[in-house]
Amino acid sequence: MVEGRWLTAGRAVFRVMVVWGVSTATMLALAGLLPDFRLQSPDGDSITRTAVTAGWGAGAFGLLGALVWPVIVRALLLVPALVLGLLVFFLNGSLLLIALWLIPDGRGAADPQTAVVVAAVMSAVASATSTALAVRDDDAYRRRLSRLAHRRGRRRGDGPGRSRAPGTVFVQLDGVGHDVLLRAAESGVMPTVASWLGDTHRLTPWRTDWSSQTGASQLGILHGSNHDVPAFRWYEKDRRRIVVSNRPASAAELQRRAVERTADGGLLTVDGASRGNLFGGGADQLALVLSVAARRGRANRSRAGYFAYFSDPANAVRTAVSFVAEVAREIGESTRARLRGDEPRVGRGGLYPFIRAFATVVERDVVVAAVMGDMLAGRTVVYADLVGYDEVAHHSGPHSRDAQAVLERLDRSLALIAEVAGHAPRTYRIVLLSDHGQSPGSTFEDAYGLTLRDLVRAGCGLPVPRRAERSKSGAEARDAARNALRTALHRDVDEDGELEQAGAGSDPIVLASGNLALISFPDVPHRVSREEIQRRYPALLPTLADHPGIGFLLVRSERHGSVVLAAGGAAVPLAALEEGDGAGPLAVFGPGAVEAVRRTDGFPHVADIMVNSMYDPRTGVVHAFEEQIGSHGGLGGEQSKAFLLSPLELSPPVPPGRELVGAEQVHRVLRRWLRECEGPQVPIGTRAARSAGVPDISRWDHQPEEEIPVTEGSVPDEKM
Repeated sequence: MVEGRWLTAGRAVFRVMVVWGVSTATMLALAGLLPDFRLQSPDGDSITRTAVTAGWGAGAFGLLGALVWPVIVRALLLVPALVLGLLVFFLNGSLLLIALWLIPDGRGAADPQTAVVVAAVMSAVASATSTALAVRDDDAYRRRLSRLAHRRGRRRGDGPGRSRAPGTVFVQLDGVGHDVLLRAAESGVMPTVASWLGDTHRLTPWRTDWSSQTGASQLGILHGSNHDVPAFRWYEKDRRRIVVSNRPASAAELQRRAVERTADGGLLTVDGASRGNLFGGGADQLALVLSVAARRGRANRSRAGYFAYFSDPANAVRTAVSFVAEVAREIGESTRARLRGDEPRVGRGGLYPFIRAFATVVERDVVVAAVMGDMLAGRTVVYADLVGYDEVAHHSGPHSRDAQAVLERLDRSLALIAEVAGHAPRTYRIVLLSDHGQSPGSTFEDAYGLTLRDLVRAGCGLPVPRRAERSKSGAEARDAARNALRTALHRDVDEDGELEQAGAGSDPIVLASGNLALISFPDVPHRVSREEIQRRYPALLPTLADHPGIGFLLVRSERHGSVVLAAGGAAVPLAALEEGDGAGPLAVFGPGAVEAVRRTDGFPHVADIMVNSMYDPRTGVVHAFEEQIGSHGGLGGEQSKAFLLSPLELSPPVPPGRELVGAEQVHRVLRRWLRECEGPQVPIGTRAARSAGVPDISRWDHQPEEEIPVTEGSVPDEKM
């Protein structure tokens, strides 16, 4: 044993010496290449003396990186992640200037700009050298992982009696639809996923709610309820406030409501970690979780997730370099798309290249590192969201080469997670899933020359921009509004051409959520009826229902209850619609559309007018009401078909011949799988539940397994 320890120590010293030597050589080379970086006295030095100076500088820089860098990063935890990533170069360059200052006799000097370059190159070279040495020494790599896991386990207080039952890692590929995943696996874009499909996992599609977007889906998956989430953004009349799912304050409120409704902290309340999500799921360990991002103080541990990754200066530099490269890649790709005249196309300038780089590089690196750390620490359950594909697909298209490249990089991240799982102190079952898909198509504005807001205002007889007024749809809406008001109100148009409307209230609020839009009249405290809308704006509903870019409307009627309106004057009471009715206005949107609309119609904050765009089942095209050529949020095509890729050791999500429907049902499946791994889950009176304002109900969930309500449908696609 003593000999083994000496051998281990000798190898460690050897690795340190090799890294030091390579760093010294790198510093010498940079001193020869960069005129503003010197390692000699003004009178000149011998080669030997210069090499010694480089050794001093490289050693001091490495030591500062090991000792000072973690302290700096921890001090900057309250800095937003994007800003922290951009500060990496400056901080690393500052450490190099300090290292040069420590060289005896003042032989080291560099301009600040040059110091940034030298520090970045040296950190990258040192990281590559360390990685290469670890790869060549598998035993050293395993020992390092084992020590890290043991150290984290001790910090968590895990003793020898800790359960070694299998842990579960849920990795959400945001926006990756069932069909997109299949095509990527079959075409070789995602070889890791392809190997799972053919050997260890089963693939099951699941159908989203009407609101096919991350806010509704992830809230339902993590917290078991997405009740009263009608869209990505909506107006609440009782609070006179617009709710947007990806705003920290809104996310926190939605999580509070879900916990209050279910009286349960969430899926992750037992030894769980939430990484890169909108919601915490009841986890104690949080990183990049939006619902706690607005909080400050010791209770907010979301930003602490940066520390584990950025405390290593090599990681920080590597991510920063990749960030800059991704910005350049996006600028190049968007320029080529514009020169080729690709259609459909949306603007990709402004801050978007930086937003894309954050989603595809910084968020991915931090989340993947956090997941690996959770597995090495032996945590029971982890839920992580990787958002890169969704962000790129919105602007480049869900089937574009840009989006395929992101899928390739995500597959490499999955392979890394699977590799680290082999070194974890317990067995892990990796479940891959998505929250929704994306449907392609040009924007509503590109297709028809005006936005939905312009169309609504024109249908109400309100002023619109001249560009919208000159469009065919705008002109028709204005004419219809004039004629309807002349007939209904017996009033003429004033001298300026604007309509005289007695008693009209404030302007309607039009909010887009992909190809779903919500129209609200804020001056009316209740849900405005069809009859009230017709009295106020006689042309509005016919204008919207007959427009070729709109599939259907949902409004409330005083006489018939909620009614679905469509082209040609179709007005069908929602209660009269049935699934499978091939003649109804919702038939084109596929199975489950009626139930999805009916469920949303019962929400307290459903809008006065719910608008779903057209859908062409031959091409899969929809028209987003915002600037997206890959969209989701409503009904129509691939956006509503998500997936679950689960290990064969876990029970099938649904019986053969049945279909999994809705995020809340996915939550029940995931909870069942956790019970299969760890036994009864979650004392309800958890800290997460108490912090959300839920009474402490100290009981264990020992209830028998509920049968999952499912609908008849085709047999799920499963590759064994």
